[in-house]
Amino acid sequence: MTTQPKALRSALPLALATLFACGPSSTPLTPSPPDPAGPLAVAPLPSAGGAATQPTGPATVEEAKRFLADVDQGLRKMWSQEQRAGWINANFITDDSDALSADAGEASMAYIGEKIKESHRFDGLELPPELARQMKLLRLGGSLPAPADAKERSELAKLAVDMQSAYGKGKYCTDKLKKYLPKGAKDNCLTLGDLSKVLVKSRDFDELTEAWRGWRTVSIPMRKQYERYVELGNKGAREIGFKDLGDYWKSGYDMTPPEFEADVERLWTQVKPLYDDLHCYARAKLRKQYGKDKIPEGGPIPANVLGNMWAQQWGDIYPLLAPYPKEAPLDVTAGIKKQKWEPKKMVSVGEDFFVSLGMQKLPPTFWERSLFTKPMDREVVCHASAWDLTFGGDVRIKMCTEPTEEDLITIHHELGHDYYFLAYKSQPTLFESGANDGFHEGIGDTLALSVTPEYLKKLGLIDALPKNENAEMNVLMRRALDKVAFLPFGKLIDQWRWDVFSGKTPPSQYNKAWYDLILKYQGIAPPVARTEAEFDPGAKYHVPANTPYMRYFLAAIYQFQFHRALCKAAGFKGPLSKCSIYGSKEAGAKLQAMLAMGASKPWPEAMKAISGESQADATAILEYFQPLDNWLKEQNKGEKCGW
Repeated sequence: MTTQPKALRSALPLALATLFACGPSSTPLTPSPPDPAGPLAVAPLPSAGGAATQPTGPATVEEAKRFLADVDQGLRKMWSQEQRAGWINANFITDDSDALSADAGEASMAYIGEKIKESHRFDGLELPPELARQMKLLRLGGSLPAPADAKERSELAKLAVDMQSAYGKGKYCTDKLKKYLPKGAKDNCLTLGDLSKVLVKSRDFDELTEAWRGWRTVSIPMRKQYERYVELGNKGAREIGFKDLGDYWKSGYDMTPPEFEADVERLWTQVKPLYDDLHCYARAKLRKQYGKDKIPEGGPIPANVLGNMWAQQWGDIYPLLAPYPKEAPLDVTAGIKKQKWEPKKMVSVGEDFFVSLGMQKLPPTFWERSLFTKPMDREVVCHASAWDLTFGGDVRIKMCTEPTEEDLITIHHELGHDYYFLAYKSQPTLFESGANDGFHEGIGDTLALSVTPEYLKKLGLIDALPKNENAEMNVLMRRALDKVAFLPFGKLIDQWRWDVFSGKTPPSQYNKAWYDLILKYQGIAPPVARTEAEFDPGAKYHVPANTPYMRYFLAAIYQFQFHRALCKAAGFKGPLSKCSIYGSKEAGAKLQAMLAMGASKPWPEAMKAISGESQADATAILEYFQPLDNWLKEQNKGEKCGW
């Protein structure tokens, strides 16, 4: 799940994402907001390699204003063209659409690189806060700074598209999983969706291993491509004054990269005990299912038994982990299928949630131009994503929707992006982004937290509410298997890339470093031996797609902080896990006010607008799951926790 504008705009808010940050202790390091009435100096950045033709004479504020107005129009045009090419490429994966998307990405890289060079004319000039902020965002405006050399820039753009397309077209062909082939299959080849269903449905360890290993054959050819991508991305970052691409990614958070890393570690330290308790419980249950020879005591959990291709969420093995399996389950998927909800119906239910908060209906073009189901006649990238094609209201989603609870939740997530797009569409182009990328990812998930049993009953997807504490514990467990289980995975993806970009992890150790981090943070290990002949990081979409991942870790924290604040605005009294803001115009007004800010203010101001707090705070997620954590600690007595 991600926002799209691909290489550049997909990570524009990354320039701001670290604005949330606090230091390694409990003392906030949040920067003081600029005086809105006073000027703000533009901090000099190193030259982008070669001086552009510049006007003579001293720079002026009026000239800077004209420059940024020109950039506003140019970026809107460039990014819209890149978006259209990216949309076509994601929906019609061919050699020609790959080339068109690469060309559009290269043009955007060239344009923004040139404008960064030109912006150095204003180094040291004191500008009004709004102009200074736009200048800063321009200079930190992409996830993939390209080298100045045109040939290398073209090569980098092509690499980015080729890796993503290879992922989208990926299949694993085998006779060992024939029974999982879709009806009417013409060969023995399974897509990521097919293989993922094996991990959900099968309880045969060998089948699970085959599906898990099979998908990782798709990424092997990407290994050399990724090495070159790192080389060129690092060169582009260094040309504009950064140590490497990872340093560039981390430098936009109004903190030094080391301070940002320390603050992410602070947040992880807050939530790690909760994850450890869940891990210990899950391992004991899985050991009963698969035996001690497969799930050893005190060791890591094999990655193939957790119901997800990357073991990032464990909700699909809930039946094995339910605290009280005799309690009637809240089978939302069964309810969706019973009512025969088509994909558009599922999306319209998501839209209704936002409308109930006082927000507008989605534009007619959304329904005309979005992709809701997987076409049978062509290759598409099925990874769910939200799109803002024109920065003026042409919003869409693209997903291969299935009639499941998971996809209903995903729809709420993707619509969160689209409503964010719509809320800030009147802002200057450089402000048409989330307060940081974690905000953008967190909004839809915040609304999904309001998909409570009470709300589901209103929709007719379940017949009855949980009748006792046991049933309520089941509900909390089901949610924790997605939300809590995700936390370490959300952190380690970029930790791996930062180490790769810095050279700490050389190409000869890509896979080893990957699994070292998975073991350290998740307590998970591959079910079969892995070697450096493979490239398992490339089997996760966001790596070949060049999408920074720390946004998802931040969103996992933010969403509970947002939820707590919106529940308070809605006047809810009681446990956070039972709160739904559906229908609350008061909560909607607070949410809309924050969304409309876009990236126009530092993220602490956006956080304060919605929550009254100015720093990221993991106490909300701990409060949400406190009843479950108490229960887990009781269940884990006698277990050898840790790994």
